[in-house]
Amino acid sequence: MAERKKILLRLDPAVYEAIAKWAADDLRSVNAQLEYALRLALKGAGRDLRRAARDDATERDNTDEPDKSSD
Repeated sequence: MAERKKILLRLDPAVYEAIAKWAADDLRSVNAQLEYALRLALKGAGRDLRRAARDDATERDNTDEPDKSSD
């Protein structure tokens, strides 16, 4: 599994409490619940995580090649 990214997140206290309650209801940590909610939002927005990872890998591969448009 790839290393997880660490971020600092500032939340309105009411939002945090709602997420914490939802997490407790689902027997998850707040962190896991936030990731779950983000994945649901991405799926709902049509942002496929596997496609994003492929696109990211393709972009990295293309930056390794010299620009051939100037030939």
